[in-house]
Amino acid sequence: MLELRAGALEALCIADPSAKVAAVDALATDGGPVDAVREFVEPPGVPGRPERPTLVRPGAVAQRSVATHEGRIALVHALAHIEFNAINLALDVAWRFAGLPDDFYREWVDVAREESHHFSLLRARLAELGANYGDLPAHDGLWETAAKTRNDLVARLALVPRTLEARGLDASPAVRAKFASAGDARSAHIVDVILKDEIGHVATGNRWFKFVCAIADLDPIEAQNAAVVKHGGPALRGPFNVQARRAAGFTDEELQALSAALKPSTP
Repeated sequence: MLELRAGALEALCIADPSAKVAAVDALATDGGPVDAVREFVEPPGVPGRPERPTLVRPGAVAQRSVATHEGRIALVHALAHIEFNAINLALDVAWRFAGLPDDFYREWVDVAREESHHFSLLRARLAELGANYGDLPAHDGLWETAAKTRNDLVARLALVPRTLEARGLDASPAVRAKFASAGDARSAHIVDVILKDEIGHVATGNRWFKFVCAIADLDPIEAQNAAVVKHGGPALRGPFNVQARRAAGFTDEELQALSAALKPSTP
């Protein structure tokens, strides 16, 4: 039986999306024991991903009206790319950082399985709309943040689940409303499924972030701010989904700190 962290790294290196999803599901269902002590050497090809979509800078991804069929395809494709990246992010944190409780690794593999389910739902929806994952260009902002924090667990948890994935909680109501206003009830329902699960994923990130801060005798808010400064975290954008963030474990003090640091959106 494959050791869990080794299995996470193996799945991370798989490029084919279908094979990656299958490997993650098998690992979460039948994963073996955890070797929390082992220090892995990062192999070439991390993360594994298909040749398409073509990766471009964020500003180069075309924005289209969801009122059009092409616009709905573009938005579903963008969401599918986020979820594919989210699979890789959960797998990466599960193998990369040694010395943590077994539950840390098992929980992130479970997160990877739910992210792979989201990706599969969106990929199937693309097929229903007459498209495939990879048909449109996409950007690599999520993985760029993972690369910056490859040697810093506190910053990884601060900037990925607590910042980038939490932004997904904030964006979901507006994304759902776009699909609903366009009469796309199927895509709107998928967003509902994703939001429900993502609250749990951000909660997992919050819980382990505070765990590692406590071990290192760090104040969570100060550690969050330090990670943003050190690694160039993204600028905050409102409005915040306060209800979802509270459900994901953000305290009132943290929500107040977010509001205080909020930068107005550029017109």
